[in-house]
Amino acid sequence: MRTTDMVDELFRGPETELPAGVRLATAKRGGVTVTRVEITREGLARPRGRYVTLEMPSVSVLDERDTDVIETGAAELRALLPPEGPVLVLGIGNRRADALGPRTAQKILVTMGPQHTLPVRGIRPVAALAPGVSGDTGLTLRQLAAAMVDAVRPAALICVDSLCSAEAARLGRTIQFSDTGLHPADARHARHLDAAALGVPVIAAGIPTLMDADEGADLVLTPRALDSVIAHGSALLAGILNRALQPRLSVAQLCWLTG
Repeated sequence: MRTTDMVDELFRGPETELPAGVRLATAKRGGVTVTRVEITREGLARPRGRYVTLEMPSVSVLDERDTDVIETGAAELRALLPPEGPVLVLGIGNRRADALGPRTAQKILVTMGPQHTLPVRGIRPVAALAPGVSGDTGLTLRQLAAAMVDAVRPAALICVDSLCSAEAARLGRTIQFSDTGLHPADARHARHLDAAALGVPVIAAGIPTLMDADEGADLVLTPRALDSVIAHGSALLAGILNRALQPRLSVAQLCWLTG
């Protein structure tokens, strides 16, 4: 099987065929198919924890104004987050096919610090940045993330990154959240961030924009409409994160504040 970051692609059979320690459930929410995978023991293909996949029409025709998708995604993401406390959002990556994280971070409603105080009670403190990668900074992602966590002391860290799928039809059509941290399936990537390394819960969020061209080959495929997938996908993902983090604000209010 080709490399994949999408956990639901690893467990596609009926429940009776699932390995011990894996639970899977799928439901339709409007035009979105929601698949929840829970891994309850160690030693399986992915770390123990919860994984949620949302499958929808191409994100290149969606954005931060698509209320139904945003509400569905926000409800799933909110269930993985601590109920209160500051949150730090990191947009991982910097290359053309890897710009989803940084562009999502740019659209996050930042509310941390007195200069960002909003006249609404119950607004959650949120900070966001795109720390870059070691080739740009000379520091590893873990060093950068640890420094930011030490400075902000968040209740949780959300890492946004481009993902890899084993199926071309799913590129730009799915979103995955997990509460296990950032664990790329490709061992060549040094983007491993989790609670054990940083001392706070780490939530991973992403959209698949890459697929191995062939098993064992050092080539990747990207969607033909990659620029549109990145532009619209980052807007949609930021809309979901903003709504999950700020449930007192409507999608329309969040669009106005981040527009």
